[in-house]
Amino acid sequence: MGYASKDIRNILVAGHAGCGKTTLTEALLYMSGATERMGRVEDGTTASDFDPEEIRRKASLNSSVVPVEFEGVKYNLIDAPGLFDFETGAAEGIMAAESVLICVSGRSGVTVGAEKAYQMALKNNKARMIFVTKTDLENADYFKILEQMKIKFGPSVCPCVVPVRLDDGTVAYINLFSQKAFKYEGGKQIQIDVPDIGHRFEGLIQAMSEAIAETDEALMEKFFEGEAFTTEEIVQGMAAGVRSGQITPVFCGSAVNAQALDMLLYNMNVLLPGADTASAVGESGGEPVEITADPAAPLCAYVFKTVADPFVGKLSFIKVLSGKLTATSNAVNARTGQPERLGKTLTVCGKKQTDTPEIAAGDIGAVAKLATAKTGDTLCDPARVVALPAPVYPISSYRMAVKVAKKGDEGKVGGALTRLIEEDPSIKFEVDPETKQQIISGLGTQHLEVALAKLKNKFGVEITLETPRVPYRESIRKSCKAQGRHKKQTGGHGQFGDVWIQFEPVQGEAIEFAENVFGGSVPKNFFPAVEKGVRQAAEHGVLAGYPMVGMKATLLDGSYHPVDSSEMAFIMAAKLAYKAAIPEAGPVLLEPIGALKAHVPADNTGDIMGEVTKRRGRVLGMNPDEDGLQVVEAEVPVAEMQDFTTFLRQLTQGRGYFTFEFVRYETLPQMLENKVIEQAKALGNFADED
Repeated sequence: MGYASKDIRNILVAGHAGCGKTTLTEALLYMSGATERMGRVEDGTTASDFDPEEIRRKASLNSSVVPVEFEGVKYNLIDAPGLFDFETGAAEGIMAAESVLICVSGRSGVTVGAEKAYQMALKNNKARMIFVTKTDLENADYFKILEQMKIKFGPSVCPCVVPVRLDDGTVAYINLFSQKAFKYEGGKQIQIDVPDIGHRFEGLIQAMSEAIAETDEALMEKFFEGEAFTTEEIVQGMAAGVRSGQITPVFCGSAVNAQALDMLLYNMNVLLPGADTASAVGESGGEPVEITADPAAPLCAYVFKTVADPFVGKLSFIKVLSGKLTATSNAVNARTGQPERLGKTLTVCGKKQTDTPEIAAGDIGAVAKLATAKTGDTLCDPARVVALPAPVYPISSYRMAVKVAKKGDEGKVGGALTRLIEEDPSIKFEVDPETKQQIISGLGTQHLEVALAKLKNKFGVEITLETPRVPYRESIRKSCKAQGRHKKQTGGHGQFGDVWIQFEPVQGEAIEFAENVFGGSVPKNFFPAVEKGVRQAAEHGVLAGYPMVGMKATLLDGSYHPVDSSEMAFIMAAKLAYKAAIPEAGPVLLEPIGALKAHVPADNTGDIMGEVTKRRGRVLGMNPDEDGLQVVEAEVPVAEMQDFTTFLRQLTQGRGYFTFEFVRYETLPQMLENKVIEQAKALGNFADED
């Protein structure tokens, strides 16, 4: 059935891994009657976790859309992965949602994933609601978690449903709106007398009343006069507070045993903003344009997620912001300026796809086989071409080199990775111009492991990963002069070239060439050959075979043979002079140094500084960032940064992140030279020398 935008709720379900997000979406789906049997994460039977890797790992790795239709309202639940290696899913989902349902485990309390979900909702100006899962477990402590939330999230936290353990061990739930209590048997609600929870009850009612009073002047007056609010006033005040971002209501229950989910669903409808309230500011011809959820307005739709399927083709998940999208819609891609040929429009529930005649304003659906559209693109009516802002993805700082497992697959790797990046834009792929290695970057070890599994299962390309090589350089510290004499007599035409070349260090990375020849000892027409010989030789240093930089070669003298001299002979002579001089010119190894900016909580700054020093780095300073984290700025050798992603995540429990960019080369400490030289020999750096 078609829904008006006021009856649609687009909700991102976010939180820490293992807190029960997928189980909750599954329980709500089952409750709505859309499935006959409730799926289990452990069995790999849930609607949202359908990818083979998700089933194998028993965890969400991709965001998935699960529409729940209940009592005339459509809840588009976007189930986001909780693992930090797969944060891209939440970054995609937030673009299509008007609100965020933050799941907090009744067992483990407020964890980093919940904090990050809350911060993301704040940053993107989305309404927030918290659901404490697993409150029926014996070791669940709701009130302790409530205190944690107030400390972490501030005074906006407002409990609306609280659990109470009865004498027989079952858990009842007090609805603070109506001040009634319920227990659940087989998912069915049974009203009971309100259990006595002492002074806590009055305190909770008081806290709720205070929060609601702040949303409206009339309510504030009533509150100060000491009058009790009606249930209607409480609900309206709460809804106003949630939609303005003043209040974060807290609900609780058990998804596995279907407890208090009816209250959650009802309040998601009543309190959270509908799709009709959504608006976005796009850009048209350099001017800002506000888009509202108007079904009569020109089409404006946003591609927030792409799934690449080798058999079905590309599936683009779309949130329609205004107008409606049908298979016959005239749509232009705002990024390319080209018309986009639309395939059939679909409603998607996990992996199940159903044809639908249209995707209405405010709703979420999918379109198959869009030729050029990718995640972050805006599809719009040619009469109003508007580009909406692209999503902000987490930074891919974990780099590995790609090694093709099967011979003959080399050509397939690039194409398969391009398809994979369409699906997961936080994966980066490049060829390092220095080492010629193919480098893949992701958010962590798990992220790349899953990427490899997808490449193999989806696209039939098998690759392995290895540590990327460090692009060292070589240079010289002092001046040295040497002769290079190339003479070869093979009976007939011989080869003869003879040069004296001065080699000296210069600032910068260039290889410079000059000549200072008196008389015609070396004819001018051979100067380019000598320069060519020097430059070819400088591609390999004498210590470890890395390219030579910061050197000037000056041709001083030489001799030639009128018959046997040739360009090739002088090229060879220049190379011989290089090989003779450089070992005497104080050769040194240079290593690349990068600028590190580590964003970490204030408590971790000391540990980060210590770690930077341990990794031969220099701390340059510290500044706060806009998210309340401290930015430790430092310079660290590239060779010491390979496992820094893992270290930072462990230290900050996933709160921190960093950027790292190459800045310059510096002399490698002498004590490390032997190790690098041995590595170079093992890599075969000298193999392609003449």
